[in-house]
Amino acid sequence: MLTPSQVPLPPASGAWREGDPPGRRQWYERERPLPLEAGGELPRPRLAFETWGRLAPDRSNAVLVLHALTGDSHVAGPAEPGHPTPGWWDELIGPGRALDTDRWFVVAPNVLGGCQGSTGPASPGPSGRHWGGGFPYLTQRDQVAAEADLADALGIDRWALVVGGSMGGMRALEWAVSHPERTDALLLLATSAAASAEQIAWANIQLHAIRSDPHWLGGHYHHTGRAPHDGLGLARRLAHVTYRSEPELQVRFGRSSQGAEDPWSGGRYQVESYLDHHAAKLVRRFDAGSYVVLSEAMNSHDIGRGRGGTAAALSRVTARTLVAGVDSDRLYPPSQQAELAAGIGTADAPRVIESPYGHDGFLIEAEQVAALVRELLHGP
Repeated sequence: MLTPSQVPLPPASGAWREGDPPGRRQWYERERPLPLEAGGELPRPRLAFETWGRLAPDRSNAVLVLHALTGDSHVAGPAEPGHPTPGWWDELIGPGRALDTDRWFVVAPNVLGGCQGSTGPASPGPSGRHWGGGFPYLTQRDQVAAEADLADALGIDRWALVVGGSMGGMRALEWAVSHPERTDALLLLATSAAASAEQIAWANIQLHAIRSDPHWLGGHYHHTGRAPHDGLGLARRLAHVTYRSEPELQVRFGRSSQGAEDPWSGGRYQVESYLDHHAAKLVRRFDAGSYVVLSEAMNSHDIGRGRGGTAAALSRVTARTLVAGVDSDRLYPPSQQAELAAGIGTADAPRVIESPYGHDGFLIEAEQVAALVRELLHGP
């Protein structure tokens, strides 16, 4: 096993860069600037996306899949050049699966502000250098506006289904409220009508961790050969605890030490090693600037902003809707999904995903999610 001094240092950013293997990505670039809700505009933003299946001649079989905070467009498929990790919902997409690619045309964009091919802080800005800390403030509505442009470019007037969990669920809800005429069915998983004070508070601590790293440099670190890896790793450790449940961590790790390490002599408990592992993985595949931009966009989430409040906004939804929460989720508790289901006139009673894994249950319990997808696309 390598000692810490032998482990290769991660790159300055885990962002996808020009010249890297494209993998399965395709790109759409908007020809004109994108006006932003907070003011200003983003010149010629580009979205990376992946597709599976074929678009029907009448374009009626398109499904939009929206990822969570540190996800990307690689929803299905193996890890391969250009894609450092396997598809995060691989069990859902493919022949004979819930999103059967013999029938459905599945589209998954990397969110605007992300770091896996879409325009974000690690991308070249107008000066030719990385945007870095000069990247503009984004909201969920800006991100959906960019995705609507992508849909236009693909010739998709209406989605048969829009599905997303957590941050992806925020954007899925925004789609159904901003573009009800373009959203036929809607699946919202482990998400909310607006970011709560507690969710903003957890994100605030993570943002402070990144910005307090001496290598943050106001976000302008991309060209320095260094990056705020310690801050991003700390943010990931904190976030990951909120993503899982206390009973699961206790059953899985308890108070056990990591191998032969002695916590009383500078060693680690197993749960500490687990958090270190997830921090090390993220700093190699993600960008700290994108983490900041996307976290702030999540904090801005409020479906009722400028629309007369939450109830008025949710009343705009015309899509057939299922809302589901994870019973052990302490970050986005089921009460938030109950609020969504009660406010959307076309929604059934909220469903429950049974899982010991907390918020991450919407990613892990693929069979239960697949059943909800099938119900929306084919009926109960």
